[in-house]
Amino acid sequence: MGQSLALNVADHGFQVAVWDRHAERFDELRRKGAPESLKGYEELKDFVAALERPRRIMLMVTAGAAVDAMLEKLEPLLEEGDMVLDGGNSWFQDTRRREAEWRKKGLNFLGVGVSGGEEGARYGPSIMPGGPAEAYEQVRPVLEAIAARSEEGVCVTHVGPDGAGHFVKMVHNGIEYADMQLLAETYDLLRRGLGKSTDELADLFTKWNEGIAESFLLETTVKVLRKKDPETGEPLVDVVLDKAGQKGTGKWTVQVALDLAVPVPSIAGALDARVLSSQKDERVAASWKLSGPRDEKLSKEEETNLAAWAHDALYAARVATYAQGLRLIQVASREYGWNVSLAEMARIWRAGCIIRARLLTPLRQAYEKTPELPNLMLADELVPVMERMAPAWRKTVGVATRLGIPVPVFSASLAYFDSYRSAELPQNLTQAQRDAFGAHTYQRRDRPEAGFVHSEWS
Repeated sequence: MGQSLALNVADHGFQVAVWDRHAERFDELRRKGAPESLKGYEELKDFVAALERPRRIMLMVTAGAAVDAMLEKLEPLLEEGDMVLDGGNSWFQDTRRREAEWRKKGLNFLGVGVSGGEEGARYGPSIMPGGPAEAYEQVRPVLEAIAARSEEGVCVTHVGPDGAGHFVKMVHNGIEYADMQLLAETYDLLRRGLGKSTDELADLFTKWNEGIAESFLLETTVKVLRKKDPETGEPLVDVVLDKAGQKGTGKWTVQVALDLAVPVPSIAGALDARVLSSQKDERVAASWKLSGPRDEKLSKEEETNLAAWAHDALYAARVATYAQGLRLIQVASREYGWNVSLAEMARIWRAGCIIRARLLTPLRQAYEKTPELPNLMLADELVPVMERMAPAWRKTVGVATRLGIPVPVFSASLAYFDSYRSAELPQNLTQAQRDAFGAHTYQRRDRPEAGFVHSEWS
């Protein structure tokens, strides 16, 4: 990522200095076509001295202790007004701490979310910078030059103060977890339920990608399904072990959602799915002892329509997933005083980033129309779409359940939709139970303004 960003900046006519503790990386840059305007320095002090004032240093290292270690090395070499941009996936509270500490020393610190992978960094990522607005202005020309572009503009904007940029990038990744899992569940259901081959699924997903379900992840899924294993000639995806890894941003999203009391069941379901996938040996052993449905067959109607139902379920569940992520950003923005524009987040996610999708256009329009919209599913443009697609969504989950095919994020998203649209939920019983065994009190529905009361239940 660091190499790709350096090359991207140099391609746009800027003088670039780079430093790496492994000097051989400079030769790699040359082999990748680095222009003469990009110069490598073996000594950190020489690298810093080569930069024009105010210095703008983009840091691309592993999140956590490595960032603090590099900042400790850089600080004595910097002067008032210089800035460091942390382009990794740092925990937003670490970013808030670092920004506050550096501000006291007269130095600027920006936490910059960068999405798009290595290729995106090289040719145009979506960039989510947070930190002092005046510091962002000093680096804005460079970031705007290297960012992706869509029909809606350049895919970078000042997200907000201190940790806002890294928080938004974290939630972006949480949405990414859920979207990837939805595609995996769709693949599994149509493969096992309808017996479709990888090539047939690739053809089907290609057609879907020409319509409202269009997204980078769906496009990537088609590429994955079409790839053949050079050793066996079979689909390469069938050779990949069914154990998914993670780097922590999905877990952070779920953790902070709990802290802020924002339900994100789709993201949590995707995280759980990855954790369960890692328990391969246990699952294999369990498969010999725990049996699922037997002799279940699809009806003619289901055989004919399951793929179309799955398409609508995918879109509706994706809306529910984005709704959860955006609500989390909205609540955090209020909590920390960031004033994040959800419409702008949708705009800068439209190109360059991993979750770019056609859905982001109506999403942006919804938040432009109603900036404080409490939930994306309430947007005027999406209410009729959700109502139209909900029956297919229910049928998709129902078929999967009957066949014993796990669809945790389809199911969690549907439950979120049904819970959110329900004027009445059974938590009256939950609260009554809490009062019965723990005297936690409750409010009466006929006079909630009277406050909390306690009853003797036995």
